[in-house]
Amino acid sequence: MIRPLIAGTAALALLAASGMAASAQQKTVKIGFISTFSGPAAAIGNDMRNSFELGLDHLNRKIGGLPVEVIYEDDEIKPEVGVQKTQKLIESDHVDFIVGYIWSNVILAALKPLTDSKTMTVVTNAGASQLAGELCSPYVFSTSWQNDQTPAAVGRYMNDKGVKTAFLIGPNYAAGKDMLAGVQTTFKGRIVGQELTRWPDQLDFSAELSKARSLNPDAIFAFYPGGAGVQFVTQYAQSGLKGQIPLYTAFTIDELSLPRLKDLAIGIPGAQEWVNDLPNDTNKKFVADYKAKYKTSPSFYGAQTYDAVNLIDSAVKAVNGDLANKDGMRKEMEKADFKSVRGGFRFGNNHIPIQNFYLQDAVKTADGNYALKTVSLIVKDDQDRFHDKCPMK
Repeated sequence: MIRPLIAGTAALALLAASGMAASAQQKTVKIGFISTFSGPAAAIGNDMRNSFELGLDHLNRKIGGLPVEVIYEDDEIKPEVGVQKTQKLIESDHVDFIVGYIWSNVILAALKPLTDSKTMTVVTNAGASQLAGELCSPYVFSTSWQNDQTPAAVGRYMNDKGVKTAFLIGPNYAAGKDMLAGVQTTFKGRIVGQELTRWPDQLDFSAELSKARSLNPDAIFAFYPGGAGVQFVTQYAQSGLKGQIPLYTAFTIDELSLPRLKDLAIGIPGAQEWVNDLPNDTNKKFVADYKAKYKTSPSFYGAQTYDAVNLIDSAVKAVNGDLANKDGMRKEMEKADFKSVRGGFRFGNNHIPIQNFYLQDAVKTADGNYALKTVSLIVKDDQDRFHDKCPMK
């Protein structure tokens, strides 16, 4: 009777082991996603969510081979709400990753609970200078940029165009201040005036445009994302300034605002690290499949968020699904070993991408629609200017 008992025990052990293996394989990757899904900025959040969902579709709805659950939360463009939603995802939902964040003031408010809990985080838009510098974290990555980088590229282009004097304008919050400072890091001319307007409720810029007219600069630089950007460009054109003082922008004319601005956007240059026509296979598939699924074009907000899916997938694969192995996931994410819609970038020591920035222009297409096109490369392999303030080496 001993041999059958031993055989039976071995069979039970084998069954238990295979059951545990199957259970381990069924572990779900839980991802919290914080963006803005209500109010005028909902178009941005929806584009980010659409792109994240498309990225999951391309991975057969799995991350590192594991099933995935995404919990979407609306920050309402309010730092205090962003903190509450961040804490909920960490403490109640016990997510493995948090993704998203449009606004610099929201990510700055949420940063402490993220870093205190060592939650793996991928910021897909907000580029606060503190996040790149003294508040950098081993657990926080960005698939976008540091705020200064894009306007700094615009400043370089303004130099190339012979601009000698400029008037700067943007919203009065963390990103707005970074953007105007970013222009000044590269622009060699003289700043004759600067305005920081109320955010996010000011949509009338007539007083500021009148001031710009009175100072008669060679150019105006503006940073206004979302609906505020549509209002600003519309009022700039209506004021008659479009034919008098050239406008240069960052994050103001994009695939979300262009269908509303139409001809008003023509002739207003901007800079970006991603444009929909970048000629790599990953980007071609992303843009084509996004258009097919959502019947519209993706924006840079979506492109950066799509990259986050593949970055996280690379990390979970590297640790064979062991989501407790945060050091292993961090080390893999630092390699940026995935196919990006940008064609490639690498992370600096502060987990901000080192990447190219391009001049983009709005054009009217043969079918009567409007699109953004890549005109030229402004700066190659650009690294943000705060990386040396980050204690990570």
